[in-house]
Amino acid sequence: MPNFGLVDFLVKKGGHALGYGLLALAYLRGLMGERSEILSHQLFIAWVLATLYSATDEFHQSFVPGRHPAITDVMIDSFGAAVALILTGKYYKQK
Repeated sequence: MPNFGLVDFLVKKGGHALGYGLLALAYLRGLMGERSEILSHQLFIAWVLATLYSATDEFHQSFVPGRHPAITDVMIDSFGAAVALILTGKYYKQK
């Protein structure tokens, strides 16, 4: 795979953060059900689920030739999920 330095890093890691942010929002939507307000524990559960998925994805990479797991990737993914959930929590009504 070609590497374009800092731009390459920002695009790849930014894409991961965005993707896991969207995954966390999908988990949140599933946890909300028919309610229009967000419960604070739902935000936390959605973040935990997205972070756990990231960790299992990194574990899976340890079995793929040419790939390697990295805790920094889990941290970036978890950060993306947290930012998306924090922004959503501020925008919508919370109980």
